[in-house]
Amino acid sequence: MSDTAVVVSMFERIGGTVTIDRLVESFYRRMDELPEAACIRAMHPSDLDCTKQVLKRYLTEWTGGAKLYSVEKGHPRLRQRHMGFPIGSAERDAWLLCMRGALDETVANGAARQELDVALSRLADWMRNQAGNPHDAGGHPA
Repeated sequence: MSDTAVVVSMFERIGGTVTIDRLVESFYRRMDELPEAACIRAMHPSDLDCTKQVLKRYLTEWTGGAKLYSVEKGHPRLRQRHMGFPIGSAERDAWLLCMRGALDETVANGAARQELDVALSRLADWMRNQAGNPHDAGGHPA
């Protein structure tokens, strides 16, 4: 018997490509349907096909799957890439509402869903770029 622990990536824990695809489709469907998400939907192009593909590649890599995003786009620099959009607490909350609903719908593994929620909540909070956000004092997401 080996003492070597097998590390299973989040990507594998949630079900891989199939789940990432379903997650992103559910996320953007919620963004289209929920009145609370109108503020963030307005920041996106009317045709979401390209946007969906970018998020699928990002989430695949971010969760430990194949490096599909960085080979095309380089380092994510997510906050910098989103600086052209006013993202405050309301926008963060709308994004999380859509993402949490999509997680609930698509990620069967409860522990993995909880871990993703915590990580995505930190990320969404970090994306805020409006004056008065505490992280603008020099902190970075945990």
